[in-house]
This record gives sequence, structure tokens and C-alpha cells, in this order.
Amino acid sequence: MKVLLIQDVPKLGKKGEVKEVSDGYARNFLIRKNLAVEATSGKLKHLETIKNIEDQKKENIKKSSEDILAKLKGKKIQIKAKSGEKGKLFGAITAQNISDKITEVIGEKFDKTWIDQKVNIKELGIYSLKLKLPQGVRGEIKVEVLPEE
Repeated sequence: MKVLLIQDVPKLGKKGEVKEVSDGYARNFLIRKNLAVEATSGKLKHLETIKNIEDQKKENIKKSSEDILAKLKGKKIQIKAKSGEKGKLFGAITAQNISDKITEVIGEKFDKTWIDQKVNIKELGIYSLKLKLPQGVRGEIKVEVLPEE
């Protein structure tokens, strides 16, 4: 009997896959425990529609990530902070501070988790940070920490 898996089943398959299993295993275990449903043509079409929608969403997210990266390309993010005479900051610049500034610069929401490294800047200067945006889009930005006047 062909079944459509509703949940991941160890040693059988992942959610959304169609598998051929014995009738007894399907009726007495998979269907009874709500791990799978019988794979009818209507359910298979419905699954295909859902997959197409998910693929479209992923494509839109990837395009959005690439747009954000394009807006950041070639720009230096400048952050002003209080500092001492030798360039040491009073406090530190964190990923949250940088993401807030990027949001301000590009006019779109930028999540601090998209910065792919630990950020704890404690001195004035120019820093290069790696970005990992949704759907595997990667890039790099320059952050310049300037003294506050």
C-alpha cells in the first residue's frame, strides 16, 4: 500500500514522502498512530500544491535576502560611540547595535542573527563582518566605529 507520511518516521522516511509499505504496517501502525495517510491521487495533488507554495516562499525569501545584500554592498556602516583618548570604547558595540544601524540605513528590518560571527567591538576602527542571510545568502559588510563628539 502506498502511504503519504504526515510525520517523520524513523527508518522509513521524512514528512511529505510517499512510501510503499505492507498493508498491515500501514493500517495497524502508520495510519492508526497518525503518522501517515493512504496516498490517493487527491492527497498527492494537494501535497504537490503545498510544495509549490513552499518553494515559492523560499524563492521570495532568497530574493529579499539578495536585495538586502545588494543595498549593503559598498556601504560602510558608521556607528558613533563614546570613547576614551586611546580609542577604547566605554562599553561595547554588539550585533544588536549593528543590526539597528543597518535597519536605519537600508530602511528594511535587519535581524541581528544574520551576522554570522560573535560581535563585541571595544575599540575605534574599521571592522569586516560576515553575514549569513536567510536561504544561504552570504556576504560581508564593513563597520566603522567613530568617536562621538
